[in-house]
Amino acid sequence: MSKIEVSEVTSRRERDAFIKFQWQIYPNDPAWVPPLIIERKAFLNRKHHPFYRHGDAALFLARSRGRGSNIVGRIMASDDPNYNSLHQSNVGCFGLFESIDDRDVAAALFESAAGWLRTRGRTEVMGPIDYSTNYVCGLLIDGFQFPPTILTAHNPPYYQQLIESCGFAKTKDWYAWWFADPSKAVAQLRRLATRVHKHCPVTFRPANLKNLRDESRRLREIYNQAWEKNWGFVPFTEAEIEFMTKELKPLLLPKFAWIAENGDEPVGFALGVPDINVVLRDLNGRLTRFGLPIGLIKLLFCKKRIRKGRLIALGVIEKYRRAGIAEMLVLRVIEETMVKRGVTGELSMTLEDNFMINRFLEAIGAHRYKTYRIYSKSIA
Repeated sequence: MSKIEVSEVTSRRERDAFIKFQWQIYPNDPAWVPPLIIERKAFLNRKHHPFYRHGDAALFLARSRGRGSNIVGRIMASDDPNYNSLHQSNVGCFGLFESIDDRDVAAALFESAAGWLRTRGRTEVMGPIDYSTNYVCGLLIDGFQFPPTILTAHNPPYYQQLIESCGFAKTKDWYAWWFADPSKAVAQLRRLATRVHKHCPVTFRPANLKNLRDESRRLREIYNQAWEKNWGFVPFTEAEIEFMTKELKPLLLPKFAWIAENGDEPVGFALGVPDINVVLRDLNGRLTRFGLPIGLIKLLFCKKRIRKGRLIALGVIEKYRRAGIAEMLVLRVIEETMVKRGVTGELSMTLEDNFMINRFLEAIGAHRYKTYRIYSKSIA
């Protein structure tokens, strides 16, 4: 490989090249799902994405003179003061990493990201994390043959070697679970139903999709309490939860999301969505063709017919745990999606050392089928 030049993205044209570089990496990967280009542009829009109200990020492209100055890699560096304040740390993140299979390219990209973080006083970098752990994160290290579900990562197997050869070491693993047969789970979980009401008068209801603004605030309140002791946690800001709600609103279906309440107090929730990646695989990143919204029509038409889903989040406030509330929330989702609609799918992501939830998922018949890894490295 001849000389590698890495430059920061400063124009719309370069940003578009940053987004479209993925198509150079995955042409022969049958599992890859092309992202929607319009969604990627919104995600990287500094004026509109809420992360930039409290944090900062920069995009970098690597080019090789020996390849006619063609792009050979990309990376994002991000700095989240909220995370560092909460954890009393001094860490930045890398994300959106893509590279040809060349260590020199990867090393140049990581050094550029590290240099940007050093100017902000950071002494450690971890990733892959796109902005924060509230967004897509983790490097896929097994389960490459399975297509990614909505809001999860996918990458070539050689990325692990590239990252580790550049001095990164494992920090934490996350698991994804496949759930195909609800019969065992339903039988076990229904036995817990009477136990719940003996502990506290908790009620369970489907999320009100007609009043998503208020519902999202309840979910944020639960999330920021239920996850606060988890590794990598950073609270959703009000702006971020509004942004996420707007993004997910077209995908939500009745009874895919459930809330547990003790009187007026929200104490737990489970959030599932149909896996629209099933449809996106055929759209090749675009919602329009020949000026017509063919892809959008297909996406909306197929949403209710998709038979694959993902349970994105499950959380219960600490003082209400061990009362069967999480189990009841999962039962509600299973009954309404898997039993009544014939949906199968993924439950993700769980931390490797969250033994309680991992044992629970194994007990109800889920199979661990993917592992994602977070790496870190000193850049002092």
